[in-house]
Amino acid sequence: METAGQEGGMCQSAWLYEQKAFDEGFAKVAGVDEAGRGPLAGPVVSAAVRLPRDFSVGGVTDSKRLTALKRNRLYDEIYREAISIGIGIVDPVVIDRINILQASLTAMAIAVENLDPSPDYLLIDGNRAISAAIFMKKPVALKQETIVGGDGKSVSVAAASIVAKVTRDRIMEGYHLDYPEFNFSGHKGYGTKAHLAAIAQFGCCPIHRRSFKGTGGAILKQGELFAVRN
Repeated sequence: METAGQEGGMCQSAWLYEQKAFDEGFAKVAGVDEAGRGPLAGPVVSAAVRLPRDFSVGGVTDSKRLTALKRNRLYDEIYREAISIGIGIVDPVVIDRINILQASLTAMAIAVENLDPSPDYLLIDGNRAISAAIFMKKPVALKQETIVGGDGKSVSVAAASIVAKVTRDRIMEGYHLDYPEFNFSGHKGYGTKAHLAAIAQFGCCPIHRRSFKGTGGAILKQGELFAVRN
């Protein structure tokens, strides 16, 4: 197997968590991660990825460490090589209603539900098991292991981080066509100076998260009330 380290990614030890699950008798291990907890606009997107044991794509690591060009290339290669991939998306309206933590957990749970074939063991980035997603009709009852910084330690979680990030970026590029004044294709909804200036000038659009400080708090600091765009 080619090691990820050959392209600046993780080394062979990136399979440590997967191998531990295999050694315990689990056969269908999937990594789970999300993208978009911090932005002021757009959905939170999660991905669940199950890789074959002979996965040979080098360079897979935490998506934040990769250029957009590398992420997109790896995204295509992961889709070609993966046994199964599931995507979960929670939109800004729901984020405002249930909070971003629960929205992220719910998106992860949806991504796992969308895996076909289903996994029997989950490696989850962070410190919260997705069984804590209280807004799912059916709790995720699979064996789960949380890994803080998992997208830099597990190849399956890293693959999920890349798929989630690229999927979300492409969604935001689509929203750019609807709301070009906000330049969503550039900052992807994060609270850059340019984005905050656009909110101050145009008000919030329908994909902004109203519960976030950068949309409500930044506006209130200026002592103004901006109307929702139709």
